[in-house]
Amino acid sequence: MKRSTDRILTTHVGSLIRPLNVLQGMMAKVLGEPVDEAQFQRDVRQGVADVVAKQAEIGIDIPSDGEISKPSFHNYVVERLGGLEKVPPSERGAYYAALTEEFPGFMTQYNSMYKTMWMPPELDAEKVRKAANTPPARVRVAAPIHYVGQDALQTDLDNYRAALAGKNFVEAFMPSATPARDDADAGTVYATESEYLYALADAMHVEYKAIVDAGYIVQLDLGLPARNQVLPGNPNPTPEDLRRASERQVEAYNHALRGIPEDRVRYHMCWGSMNTPHTTDVPLREVIDIILKIKAQAYVIEGANPRHEHEWMVWKDVKLPDGKILIPGVISHQTNVVEHPELVAWRISNFASVVGRENVIAGTDCGFSQGWNMARVHPEVQCAKLSALVEGAALASRQLWQ
Repeated sequence: MKRSTDRILTTHVGSLIRPLNVLQGMMAKVLGEPVDEAQFQRDVRQGVADVVAKQAEIGIDIPSDGEISKPSFHNYVVERLGGLEKVPPSERGAYYAALTEEFPGFMTQYNSMYKTMWMPPELDAEKVRKAANTPPARVRVAAPIHYVGQDALQTDLDNYRAALAGKNFVEAFMPSATPARDDADAGTVYATESEYLYALADAMHVEYKAIVDAGYIVQLDLGLPARNQVLPGNPNPTPEDLRRASERQVEAYNHALRGIPEDRVRYHMCWGSMNTPHTTDVPLREVIDIILKIKAQAYVIEGANPRHEHEWMVWKDVKLPDGKILIPGVISHQTNVVEHPELVAWRISNFASVVGRENVIAGTDCGFSQGWNMARVHPEVQCAKLSALVEGAALASRQLWQ
């Protein structure tokens, strides 16, 4: 994995806001309307080409494919894992319940609008509302889990390769979901949670290896159970419960990464990315030892979220292991305020002061659109924020290598 040797490199977390025609197709699928699949795939291919070209124009060093083809950063794997079956959705998880108890008025209003706020005005407003109120599918393990998404994955890889052709990037990465399904009922197929996690890991290993074999860095996406202090079926876990669950997941992640060079892997840790109060977030200091056990060379961790911005100071006491890279978020996806490049440079310099300038790559807190209907900012603001990231990194580079 490339690292900063004479300047601060830039990247982001992965998902970028999808183009209108792709949104139209994804919304139609949610609503059960007919979709011209061949045209949809052409739209996706062009969308990937456009989003990669935009990253090149802005000056991002290490781009992604924008996750344009995926309906969400995580639930896309429901279609790529055999052995899962869809079941009626359930109520929101304990994370939302905890916030609703603390901020009932805010959460009621927030939940009514966050999936529609930045949908393009060209989309039918009534259909947008209907799709937004259609609960996401949950799944149940009905048979042994295995990977069946080879064709979809190959299409993603081919689209990305075509989009990157002729572009002068330092490297390229592709996000992929972690082997953990907190929305799935394990059923009776697996006798223990460990067996279940390792089956998921074996399946997702296929995707990770294919991404790396294609020449890209693979980024594992989805935080540890401890990040939001909740567990499936256990709304009030003890700290010990959370640590055990997180450690089991990390063991499964590492099993999924077996045989894959550590320097081709980055791991993204965030606290759910929602622009909610985040008062239930576990402090980074309490989970950093678990995160560092993941066999990745780079760790992508929020650093601009006002609930976590101060946590650059954690690295004063916790040593970044030799050979590792920190990719802190220095741009927030949770506000339409565009960061000043001097603020970005200051944030970068804070991290460089504690882990070393050569061990820092500047990134964002999370994706700008984790799901097709979860754009966090207006598309114009997304581009402005990425431009501020590049400008701030250039300013920090002049300061750090003067």
